[in-house]
Formats: sequence, structure tokens, C-alpha cells
Amino acid sequence: MTDSSSPPAAPQANEDITSGAQEKAQEMAGQAQEKAQETARQAQSKLREQIDERSQQAGERISATAGDLRSVGDELRNQGKDTPAKLADQAAERTERLGSYLSESSAEKLLGDVEDFGRRQPLAVLAGGLAVGVVAARFLKASSGDRYRSRAELSRRTGGLSTPARSPQPPPPPVESDLREGQPVTVGGTP
Repeated sequence: MTDSSSPPAAPQANEDITSGAQEKAQEMAGQAQEKAQETARQAQSKLREQIDERSQQAGERISATAGDLRSVGDELRNQGKDTPAKLADQAAERTERLGSYLSESSAEKLLGDVEDFGRRQPLAVLAGGLAVGVVAARFLKASSGDRYRSRAELSRRTGGLSTPARSPQPPPPPVESDLREGQPVTVGGTP
């Protein structure tokens, strides 16, 4: 009778091991999820701090530009040019409003306003993204020549060690006009 009671103990032990492993895996998954959420919160906090700091700096610079525009307007008015002076004053006023908005707004407000603008004007956001892409492509294209020249210079100085070896290109096939009766075909300038 002891033999009949022994076999059920082995499956029970396997179930205990399996359930223990599952609990451990769930615990580890929970810890990993908590760690990921904490890391995400820290990253968001750091991003918001950066946005606050950068918007404050940009607001101060833009406000200084508004002061410069006001000076230009005053100088134009002194020269008797009232219409350009009014335009400079209007530009200064708008610039000053933008500067104070950036200086006084929190990261939450700035991000919310950007999201709202994106919802109201999706084509403007698309056009802005396209413009940024074109500028980035032009920049990369303009700088690619410099990168190529610097790699070629490095290759020349190091004896070609910095570039991967290339297999030699086969010569082009002879053209029909090169195939004349009695004359050898020349490829690459050699008969």
C-alpha cells in the first residue's frame, strides 16, 4: 500500500516547483515593470525640467530682441519714418508677448499648447515636419562631401588601411566598333 501512495507525491512536487517558478517569474516581472515605470517618470521629470529651463532662456532672449526692435522703432521715428517705426513697434509688441509667454509658461502648459495646435492644425505640423526633414537632408548632403574628403585623406595617409578592400572591377565588354576583322580587341588600352 505504500507503493500506491508514492506516485502521487511526485506530481505534487512538480506542481509545487512549477507554481513556485511562476510566482517568482510574476514577482520579477512586477519588479521590472515598477522599475520601468520609475525610469519613465524620472525621464519625464528631467524632460520637463529641461523644457522649463530652455523656455525660460528662450523667453529672455526673445524679450531682449523685443527691446532691440523698440529701439529700432524709436530710431526710425526720430528719422521721420513713421510707417516703418509703427511696424517695428508692432513686431516688438508681438515679440515681447512671445517672450513673456515662454518665460512664464510651465512645461505642462507648453506641451499642452503644442498638442492642441497639432490637433487643430495637423497640416501645419506636417508641413513643419517636412521642412525640418528637408533642412536635415540638405545639411547631410552638404556635409557628406566633407566626410568623403576626410575619409579619402585618412585612407591616403594610412595607406588605404582604413577602408575595406574592394574587389577589382572587371573591364567593360568590347563595343561592336572595336570588333573589326583581323584586329585584336583592346580592353583597357592593352591588345
